Amino acid sequence: MIKLANLKKSFNKLEVLKGIDLLVQTGEVMAVLGPSGSGKSTLLRCINFLDRADEGIVTIGSTTVPCDNPDNRDVLQLRRKTATVFQNYNLFRHKTALENVMEGLMIAQKQSKSAAKEKAKAVLEKVGLADKLDSYPSQLSGGQQQRVGIARALALEPEIILFDEPTSALDPERVGEVLAVIRNIAKEGITMMIVTHELSFAREVANRVIFMADGKIIEQGPPETIFNDPQQELTRQFFYRFMNHATYSI
Repeated sequence: MIKLANLKKSFNKLEVLKGIDLLVQTGEVMAVLGPSGSGKSTLLRCINFLDRADEGIVTIGSTTVPCDNPDNRDVLQLRRKTATVFQNYNLFRHKTALENVMEGLMIAQKQSKSAAKEKAKAVLEKVGLADKLDSYPSQLSGGQQQRVGIARALALEPEIILFDEPTSALDPERVGEVLAVIRNIAKEGITMMIVTHELSFAREVANRVIFMADGKIIEQGPPETIFNDPQQELTRQFFYRFMNHATYSI
């Protein structure tokens, strides 16, 4: 469960988040939509304190952290409940796919090398990369690198997985393979927030959609409501402009 209360964030004089209130239930898959610059990625980064909001309160499970005066121990506890899949993979270039997944298990969770290796093998197999364990990022396609990133997140067994536009850096022919993996994860009941421009995918996989613009949540609801009968003009304009480009294949 994620609960955000009055989350505000500015960069210098630019107000990026303007008082976000949001509740994500355990097991819910939430898609976060909106035009570029609306605050979507900043919202995700403020949830696990990769960026610190100026005001507001973040709660994940039983851990609550005030953004204006956070306790470092509480922030660490909150981060341990989350895992993030980034736009640009963020893999260690000098480590193999297997070693990339093992790293967090050994460093963050203090697992033994043998235990981390077995866990890493299992999750890489789960994302379809059992034959790429010893490959370095330079030897993998963009889609394969992103699947390593997803495996790294899954291995930590977090309460929440945050996806920050996981397909935006991919060639079009690689998008479907990554979305297929995320769709399978969604079936397992893991709580997820997914910032994406893949509208057809969001419509299929999400339990709830929020639409952001100008640092605020403009509209939210079930996908069938948001896509079929949006109530706000900004939402309607966005879908009109982008729906024809939001295609994927699996």
